[in-house]
Amino acid sequence: MAGEKKNKKSDHHIYTDAILDSISDGVFTVDREWIITSFNRAAERITGIPRDEAIGRLCSEVFRSSLCEGNCALRRTIKTDKPIIGKSCYIINPDGEKIPISVSTAVLRDRDGNITGGAETFRDLSEIEELRQELKDGFRVGDMSSRSPVMRKIFELIPLIAESSSTVLIQGESGTGKELIARAIHNLSSRRDKPFIAVNCGALPDALLESELFGHKAGAFTDAAKDKPGRFTMAKDGTILLDEIGTITNTMQVKLLRVLQEKSFDPLGSTKTELTNARIIAATNINLAEAVKDGSFREDLYYRINVIRIDMPPLRERKEDLPLLTEQFIYRFNNLQRKNIKGVQPEVMSLFMAYDWPGNIRELENTIERAFVLCNPDYIGFNDLPTELTRRIKQENRFDDIKVSKDLLEYNLILAALERNGFNRTAAARDLGIHKSTLYRKIERLGIQLPSEDGRGLKH
Repeated sequence: MAGEKKNKKSDHHIYTDAILDSISDGVFTVDREWIITSFNRAAERITGIPRDEAIGRLCSEVFRSSLCEGNCALRRTIKTDKPIIGKSCYIINPDGEKIPISVSTAVLRDRDGNITGGAETFRDLSEIEELRQELKDGFRVGDMSSRSPVMRKIFELIPLIAESSSTVLIQGESGTGKELIARAIHNLSSRRDKPFIAVNCGALPDALLESELFGHKAGAFTDAAKDKPGRFTMAKDGTILLDEIGTITNTMQVKLLRVLQEKSFDPLGSTKTELTNARIIAATNINLAEAVKDGSFREDLYYRINVIRIDMPPLRERKEDLPLLTEQFIYRFNNLQRKNIKGVQPEVMSLFMAYDWPGNIRELENTIERAFVLCNPDYIGFNDLPTELTRRIKQENRFDDIKVSKDLLEYNLILAALERNGFNRTAAARDLGIHKSTLYRKIERLGIQLPSEDGRGLKH
């Protein structure tokens, strides 16, 4: 009889495991010591951790969730004997990536009703989060996203440019994302599986730049102990980005002109000409048309690289992207530094909107990264910003601009809420967490134009 009961018990566990493995949500159970006692197949897939490695370990070691340190949903359920349904959080997989999930919890009891542990189900929200991000991000190409109409025109051109093999010139101030555009062109082209090679022409003197671009043979100069391939050789049939091309000397301009005209070059110390099929993209923060006029840049080279031109707008001309870019950088640094900063305080965003950002997107990124070191656990505040930024605002008496920027930010937030809710003002007010009468006043004060009918089909 004892053997029969043991077999029935084993059968029960087999059936239970089969049922759990058929569920698409992750499921795990713990005992009163928080040791994982079961772990289904979906839990393995979502976390990236094999069942054999998870069972027997503390659940906090396996999941490294945003709730583990002080707000554990399962701990609260066992303490209060109340289930939790659909709480959002994230876990960190073995590669260090954050995975958004929703969790639901319940207690486990023995036959006498005593609590023996807890069970948690969790659902992977990655696809939903990606969709939400795409909808929120507006226009997107490669690693760049924008809400700016100017950038939208550029994004629409990039796939067309990628289909051709023509030389491209990208002009724009430092920090505007010229290399990201070049990479997007490469990644959307038929060369995407070939190398993408970037060279900062402004960082090297002529002798070193020539060796860097074209390579050299052993003995070509004192330290040339062996052959070294140049960047054009390494690029092969891929793409080469010549960044800061406006800084190169006339001598190097002549050598590059030959590459563009003949698709050939001579490595230093070589008597054999080599061929290249690399697509050339040039980038510069200098206005090359003006450089041609003042004689610092060759006209024939300019026309060779200026087959297709992209002019990148500075950040001060696309300030509608500041909230989006700020959120993206916060998301990135949260992942890198394993923090959970929720955003910036309203007055910080107002200051961002008033500031001219001479260093463009790169300056914004550096500002957010610095603030991460100093800010409190939740939001980046005014005191977390670099003094050079706040001092410049004060020196330029830009506080009136801050008020205007605050109104612009509020305008955009309200308009976005109205659009999300089909211009149903009651639903938009609920979405924003304000009373509908407050929303009506703000709509009137900010001059927001409403359609003739709202989301309920009622006329305004």
